Amino acid sequence: MTQTAPRRSLLAWWRNPWRKPHFLAAITWAYLLWALVPVLIAIQFSFNKGKSRSTWQGFSWRWYWGDPNLSVWHDATLHRAMLNSLWLAGMTMLVCAPLGVALALGLTRWRGYGQRPANLLMLLPLVTPEIVMGSCLFLFFTTMFRSIHLGRWAQLVGQITYNLSTVVIVVRGRLLTIGRDYEDAAQDLGASPAQALRTVILPLLGPAIFASLMVVFATAIDDFVISQFLSADAGSETVPMKIYNTLRATATPAVNALATVMLLFTLTAILLAVFVPRLLRRGTGGSSAVADFANLDV
Repeated sequence: MTQTAPRRSLLAWWRNPWRKPHFLAAITWAYLLWALVPVLIAIQFSFNKGKSRSTWQGFSWRWYWGDPNLSVWHDATLHRAMLNSLWLAGMTMLVCAPLGVALALGLTRWRGYGQRPANLLMLLPLVTPEIVMGSCLFLFFTTMFRSIHLGRWAQLVGQITYNLSTVVIVVRGRLLTIGRDYEDAAQDLGASPAQALRTVILPLLGPAIFASLMVVFATAIDDFVISQFLSADAGSETVPMKIYNTLRATATPAVNALATVMLLFTLTAILLAVFVPRLLRRGTGGSSAVADFANLDV
C-alpha cells in the first residue's frame, strides 16, 4: 500500500499535460551548453598571452592588436579576409533588398498561370543543400557563364542566389499580414498605386525588410561552402575560409581572435534584427498610416 501510492502519484504527475516541462527544459539547457561551451572556450583562448590554443598562459590583447606581426590588427592576410567577408555580406544585403521586396510583392499579387511554379522555384534555394548549390554554381561559372570569373564577383552572385529567398519569405509574410486594406484605403482617397506602395506599403514593410537584411548579412558573412566553391585565390578568401585553411596548418590564437570579431558582427546583426523591427513597428502602426492617407500629395 505504501509502495503503490508514490507510484500512482508519479504516474499522475507524468500524465498531467499541464505540468511544468522540466524534461524539455533540461534538454534545451543541455543543448545550449553543448553548443556554446566550445565557442566560449575558443573566445577565451583568443585572449591567451602565449601561442598555445589549449594551455592558458595569462590574459592579453596580443592577438587582437598587441603582436606587431601576427595580430588581427597587423596581419595583412587577416585584414584582407575580414574586409572580403564584410564586402561580400554588405553587397549581398544591398542587392537582395530591392530584388527581394519586388519578388515578394510580385509573388503575392500574382494571380494566374505560372504562379505556383514561380513560388516553388523561389523556395528551392532554401531546401537545396548548400554543397549542391555551391557545386552547381561552380559548374555554371566555369562551363556556361564565363563572363564572370571565379572570385569576389562570382561569390557575390552566389550569395545573392542563395540568400534572396530569405528576404522574399520574411517580407512576403509581413505583406500577407498587412493585407490589401491599407492600400485600398489609400487609393480610395486619391493615391495612385505607385503612391500607395511608396507612402503606405513600404513603410509598413520596413521592420520586415530590416530584419530580413540582418539575417542575410549574418548568413553571408559566415558562409563557407559557396564562398569556397567560387573562390579564385587568396584575394577572394573570406574569414571562414581563412579559419579553415589556417587550422589545417600551424594556427595561433590570432585565428580565435579573428573568429571572435566576426562573431561580434554576426551577433550584432541578429540583435538588430530582433529589436530594431520592434521599434520600427511602434512608429508605423496601422492607425498612424490610416491617418496619413488624407495628406497624400496627389
